Amino acid sequence: MKTSWRTAALVATAASVLALTTACGQDSATPPAAAAQNVGASASAAGIGTGIAGNGYGADGAQSSASPTPAAPAGKLTVATNPQLGNVLTDGSGLTLYRFDKDTAEPPKSSCDGDCATTWPPVPADDANAGAGIDKAKLGEVTRADGTKQLTIGGWPAYRYAKDLNSGDVNGQGVGGKWFALAPNGKKASLASLPGLSVRKDPKLGDIVVDKNGRTVYRFLKDKAWPKSVSNCTGACLEKWPAVGPVSADDTQGVKKKGLMPFTRPDGVKQMSVNCWPIYTFTGDKAPGDTNGRGVGGTWYAVSPEGKPIGAPAQ
Repeated sequence: MKTSWRTAALVATAASVLALTTACGQDSATPPAAAAQNVGASASAAGIGTGIAGNGYGADGAQSSASPTPAAPAGKLTVATNPQLGNVLTDGSGLTLYRFDKDTAEPPKSSCDGDCATTWPPVPADDANAGAGIDKAKLGEVTRADGTKQLTIGGWPAYRYAKDLNSGDVNGQGVGGKWFALAPNGKKASLASLPGLSVRKDPKLGDIVVDKNGRTVYRFLKDKAWPKSVSNCTGACLEKWPAVGPVSADDTQGVKKKGLMPFTRPDGVKQMSVNCWPIYTFTGDKAPGDTNGRGVGGTWYAVSPEGKPIGAPAQ
């Protein structure tokens, strides 16, 4: 990428996202990582923009014919976790990046010009660089009709949305049925794009581990990790706190690799562990982002990326 700066501003600027060791458990082998799915995210999910304007751009009323204001540099790209969309690509200021269904990735081509580019400012390729969790090989550029260079992700031209004013806003999701938040690999962001285990920043608990569906992962204080993983949640307990199945270490993001492995329960079922501690989800969590299981019975707590029970009393 080029190193020059473009000194222009958005409509509003937002505020500024080891090897596996077999130290415990009976099993060291892990299954192959699940293939990523390209599933369009639902525009009806809570907190996700659904505005559709007659021109298909998502703007209100008539569009100005003035040239679009040049966009600010992309900066260091990051990955944010949205409860409804999974991993979402953001720019250096935390603003969500989008893709347009009328564009193409092979070869890269933008079909958003004029009024469209006013509502959806193209992200400049200048100074864009990959942050944690982003494959720099996915970053590229395409020359627009006006000669400027636009950032591409997995071949797809990247845009911001004029109505996203704050870090984490996803008001452009689903607009016109053609605009979708970008996943780090260039696909449409959706929970299907989440790894088997990843980390979400909870406003109250901080960094917590979530499963492939974005659901909070928990630890049971009555379990054991050493010298081997042991689950003491059986029968009715297991119905309320389903065991998380095996996940390949390659299908995780942000979770400590040491002690990240499956083990075999007494009933013969394989269960995943983080730092050798068995992990579960909670049937009382009805939607991604829920943490209703924390503190239940004084024995159940959300799991940190290092496998610690968050908020548990000192042991």
